[in-house]
Amino acid sequence: MSLINTQVQPFKTQAFHNGKFIEVTEQSLKGQWSVLIFMPAAFTFNCPTEIEDAAEHYAEFQKLKTEVYIVTTDTHFSHKVWHETSPAVGKAKFPLVGDPTHTLTNAFGVHIPEEGLALRGTFVINPDGVIKTAEIHSNEIARDVKETVRKLKAAQYTAANPGQVCPAKWNEGAKTLTPSLDLVGKI
Repeated sequence: MSLINTQVQPFKTQAFHNGKFIEVTEQSLKGQWSVLIFMPAAFTFNCPTEIEDAAEHYAEFQKLKTEVYIVTTDTHFSHKVWHETSPAVGKAKFPLVGDPTHTLTNAFGVHIPEEGLALRGTFVINPDGVIKTAEIHSNEIARDVKETVRKLKAAQYTAANPGQVCPAKWNEGAKTLTPSLDLVGKI
């Protein structure tokens, strides 16, 4: 079953954020746009490169009134040490969420039971806690956060402009489409 247009299920966990431990729940995701970026584990190879990429785009996420959450199956304690010891991870100004019980990885369909780790999954969630985009792929392939930002902007545009759709390769400011019978077979 697809998670698209479904409500984020209730959860409660801990995160390391700006030098403190904080609680994160499904309610934390409400009232603003959120991006959840699942990674296999702390202290791995590709994960720090993705966190650094997200950190380099964090100002843009903030401008879009969006919070970023990095989620691994580790604890918030591991995330504290990871943040303090990895130059790439140390750039993160967003919550590093621990999921040692695998509640989130299972709820979002990214859990690898044999390994106790997560697949690389990226989810854009609207202010009502509804999942609008989902991308899941194998762990040896790191993501490009620019594409996540593009998808976030498209989701925000269509939320603000009901009846409009964003065509392939759509970027902010580009032409959108209004689905109608007149367009069928004309594009």
